[in-house]
Amino acid sequence: MKHPHSKPFLPDLETYQARIAEIWASGWLTNHGPELRSFEKALSQFLDVEHLCFVSSGTMGLQCMLRELPRGGEIITTPYSYVATSGALFWEGFRPRFVDIDPRRLCPRADDIRRHIVPNTRAILLTHVYGIPAFPVEMEALAKEFGLPLLYDAAHCFGVKYRDKSLLTYGDMAVLSTHATKIFHTANGGAVVTSGAEIRKRIEGYRNFGHDGPNEFKGPGINGKNSELHAALGLAILAEAEQLLEKRREQWHRYRELLSQIGDEHFLEIPADTEHNGAYFPLLHLDRKGADRLEQNAREDGIELRRYFQPALNRIDYLQGEPCPVAEAIAETVLCLPLYHTLSAADQEWIAEKVLSYL
Repeated sequence: MKHPHSKPFLPDLETYQARIAEIWASGWLTNHGPELRSFEKALSQFLDVEHLCFVSSGTMGLQCMLRELPRGGEIITTPYSYVATSGALFWEGFRPRFVDIDPRRLCPRADDIRRHIVPNTRAILLTHVYGIPAFPVEMEALAKEFGLPLLYDAAHCFGVKYRDKSLLTYGDMAVLSTHATKIFHTANGGAVVTSGAEIRKRIEGYRNFGHDGPNEFKGPGINGKNSELHAALGLAILAEAEQLLEKRREQWHRYRELLSQIGDEHFLEIPADTEHNGAYFPLLHLDRKGADRLEQNAREDGIELRRYFQPALNRIDYLQGEPCPVAEAIAETVLCLPLYHTLSAADQEWIAEKVLSYL
C-alpha cells in the first residue's frame, strides 16, 4: 500500500539500544523495574496528570478500571467506539446500555443518557472519540447528580487538553492506549489515570495479581504488568513527543484546508477550548454508495482508508443493544484518511486531490 492508514513512529535506534543495554546489564526485564517507574513518572509529567498506572494494554486498563465497580448491572456507554470499550465491560460481567451519539461530536449527550439511567446502572463509560472531548463538564454534572462513577476510554487522547487541562483528568478514571497505532506508543500498552492515590494503588494491585507486598494479597488481580522493554521504548519516543504532536496537528489542519470545499458537515466538530492532537482525520456523513466508491477507488490508487469504527457496537451479536441510528449510519460510511509522521505535505495534497476527484 503506497499510503497506509497509519505507520508507527520509531525513535532513533541508538537511543533505544542504549536503554536496552542498561536493561541487559541489570537483568531486570519486568515486575516494575527502574525503566517502568521512570516511564510512569515521565509520562505523568508530560501529560500533566498526578496518578497514572502503566499496564499491558488499553483493554487491560479498561478491565482494571471496571474492577472498581460493584459486580453486575448495566453500564451506560457509547455504540461508537472500538470493540474493546464494550468488550471489556462485557468481559467483566456488565451489560452495556447503548445511547446514540451526537452526529458531529460522535458521543452521547447528557440529556439522552439521563433517559437511560435505571436503578441498576453502575456507571457511565464514554469514549473521547478521535480525541474529541465527550461533553466532560456536562457529564460530570450528570454523574454527580445520580451518584454514578464517570469513566472514560481516552485511547485517542494523548496530549489533548480541554479548558487548559489534560482531557485525561476529567471523570473518575480514564484509560489511555499506547498501542503502536497511536501518535505516541510503547509498541503495546496503556495507562490508567485515576483521580486519587488510593484508587491508583488498587489499580496497581489489579495489574499485579492482587499483590500488596511480596507475599500478601489484597483482593483478586491479573497479570496486567508491562515490561522494561516497553517502558524503554516509551521513554525514547516521549523525548520526541512534542514534535510528533506538532507535526500531527499541522497535518490535520492541512487536510481540513485542502478538503474544505466538501462542506463542514463531513468533518469533526472540535469544541472551543480544546487543544486537539489531530489523531485521526475522518470523513463523516457520506452516502453509502459514495463511501464504498471512495474506498474502492482509493484502494486502487494505493491509499488505505479505514472504516474506523465499524460496525456500531450495538450491532455486534454478543453485545446486542437497542437501535442507534446515528451511530449505525456513521459506522457504515466513515472513512479515515492516512495520517502518520512521514506523510509529507505533497503526499497530503495528492491524497486530497484524489479524494475530491472520487467524490
